[in-house]
This record gives sequence, structure tokens and C-alpha cells, in this order.
Amino acid sequence: MSALRNYLNKIKPNFEEGGKLHAFRSIFDGFETFLYVPNDTSKSGVNIHDAIDSKRIMSMVVIALMPAMLFGMYNIGYQNYLAAGTLASASFCEIFFYGFLAVLPKILVSYIVGLGIEFAWAQWKGEEIQEGYLVSGILIPLIIPIGCPLWMLALACAFSVIFCKEIFGGTGMNIFNPAIAARMFLFFAYPSKMTGDQVWVAKDSIFGLGNTLPDGFTAATPLGQIGQGIAPDASICDMICGFIPGSIGETSVIAIAIGAVILLWTGIASWRTMLSVFVGGAVLAFIFQSTGSSMEWWHHFVMGGFAFGAVFMATDPVTSCRTSCGQYIYGFLVGAMAIIIRVMNAGYPEGMMLAIFFGNMFAPTIDHFVVARNISKRAKRGGTK
Repeated sequence: MSALRNYLNKIKPNFEEGGKLHAFRSIFDGFETFLYVPNDTSKSGVNIHDAIDSKRIMSMVVIALMPAMLFGMYNIGYQNYLAAGTLASASFCEIFFYGFLAVLPKILVSYIVGLGIEFAWAQWKGEEIQEGYLVSGILIPLIIPIGCPLWMLALACAFSVIFCKEIFGGTGMNIFNPAIAARMFLFFAYPSKMTGDQVWVAKDSIFGLGNTLPDGFTAATPLGQIGQGIAPDASICDMICGFIPGSIGETSVIAIAIGAVILLWTGIASWRTMLSVFVGGAVLAFIFQSTGSSMEWWHHFVMGGFAFGAVFMATDPVTSCRTSCGQYIYGFLVGAMAIIIRVMNAGYPEGMMLAIFFGNMFAPTIDHFVVARNISKRAKRGGTK
């Protein structure tokens, strides 16, 4: 590592003011600060909130996403071999590497397009490259169907970075979660590609792995089947483990729970937000079950993107509430709204995406009223003394 550090120190003057590569200073700074903690100190007063910087926070979230991503890769191969009837003859490595080869291009496209725009934007504005897309770049591929075309994914990534991050001022200033924005862009711009049954299972052979399924092959998610009034084919055990058709990273509750433990143990995610999302969902699901819904209230947590959204999306510290009381209200609102959309809108059985989007919209207002209430209470206390 010392050799790399010495090399960076040697070429750094070329990228500083007056250097022959000064125009690419932002790019060099982005790579350097990604590899090493910068030695620069603040030139004015600062407020220290935590000992860990944002790059390390983003890196920890990526680590927490690894179990869901790795299982998602395996499940893609599993669903392909299962649909073709050749699962019994396939080895673990064949199943996993089929999914790995199917997901890898999506991750590469997501990062190349998103980071490319971030780099270009930083150069244009003469600013430092921001690190927020480290998480968004892996979240976006995990919340889309495996059948989503790469060009469509590239458009969604560009939309989320430009219109949901940079025009608001970049990382830390965005109102809406960029990954949610990308998913919404795809859903409303290309609904047939995002809601059709065939998109949930990879249909083509890759480098001799997997099977090419018939063009007419369909495979609905359990949540989609319930939305159509059909009993789901998968068992509860399969839903919990994740052996069901669905978005790449959203199927396994166990893998998501491992990520949740990592986020809570490191203190990166708010347990108040995460808990209240499940409480809000449970309350509304129980009410609907009591009024005639045929679906058990807790089934909502093991189908679709509810668990993934509650753990990785609703807890985004930038777009969620920051006050302690506000986090309870925000989480309950997201969970309750997700169930309301699922049950009452038969044409849109998921619900979690829209719930988090609307939660992001109301988060600043919730925090405003919580702070205003605290100020009012303190003023009253001060007046009685």
C-alpha cells in the first residue's frame, strides 16, 4: 500500500492548480479519497456528528447488501433451471455462475453510467466527486427484474442521478431516494417491461450455462399472483428463504435480515425507522385481514419488496426523517401506505416503492412539525419558571 501511496503523491502535482492535468483534478481526487482518508483539515468551524465519514458509511451499506445480492444471483440461476426442469442435474456452481453472469452486466452498466455522470458533473462544476452513488449503483440493479434490458437500466440510472440528485445539489441534498426514482422511472415509462410475468425469470442461456426458455414462458411473483386473485405457487418456507421469482435482491428475507443486523450493529440505519415500517405494515395488514382480506397479515413481510425496502430504502439517512419522533411517524407512514396500496390497488400489487417515495416527500414536513413542537414545549417550560 505504501507503493501506491507514493505513486499517488508523485503524480498528484499534475492534477493540482497549474498542473498539466488540472482539468481532471476532480477525477483524481475521487480516486484518491476512495482509497485513502484525506489529510485535509477544515479551514473554518465544524460540527462533528460522527467519527466515520460518508465514504465509509456507504461502503458499510454495500457490505450489508452483499448477502441479498449473492443470494439473488443464486436464485436467478435456480429459477431458470427450475423452469426448464433441469434443476436436479445442475450443480451449485452452475446455478450460481449463471446468476452471476446475468447480474454482472447490470451492475457494470449501473456504475458506469451513474459514476460517469457523477464524474462529468463534478468536472463541469469544478467540485469534488461525491460518493453517494456507491450505494445507489448497487441498489438499482437489485430492485429491478432480471429481464430488464441494459439500455433501459442505463436510462433509469441517468434519470435518477441527474433529476433526483445533481439538480438538488448532489449527495446529501436530494429529496428522493435515487434508487426509488430509478425504479419508478422504469415502472411508469416502461410498464410492460416491469410488470409482465416473463421478466421475473432469466430466459436465455449464458455461455452454455442455464437454459433458453420458450418465448411464451411466464412466471409471476407470488405477490402478482395474489393481485390476480390466484393462490401463490410458492410455500411460505420458499418465500422466507427466497426461492421465488422476484427482483434480484428482494426475494430472501433471511439475506435481508443479515444485512439489517449489520446496519443496526454499526449504527448506520435507524432502528426506529426500520421497526416502525414493520409496525405500520403489521397494523394495516391486520386491519385488512380482519375486514375480509384472504391474505395473512404477516405474509406481506415475506413477499415482494417490503422487507428490502424497510431495511435498505426507507432507512436512507438523507431522504428519511432525522428527528427521533419523526422517524417513528415516517416509518409507520411508509409501512401503512405500502399495505394500503397493495390491498386496495389490484393493478399495482407491490406498493413499497410508492410508499417510500411519498414518505420521502413528507419527511421534511414531519421533521419540521416535530422540531416546531419541541420549540413550543421548551418555550412553555421557560415561561412557567
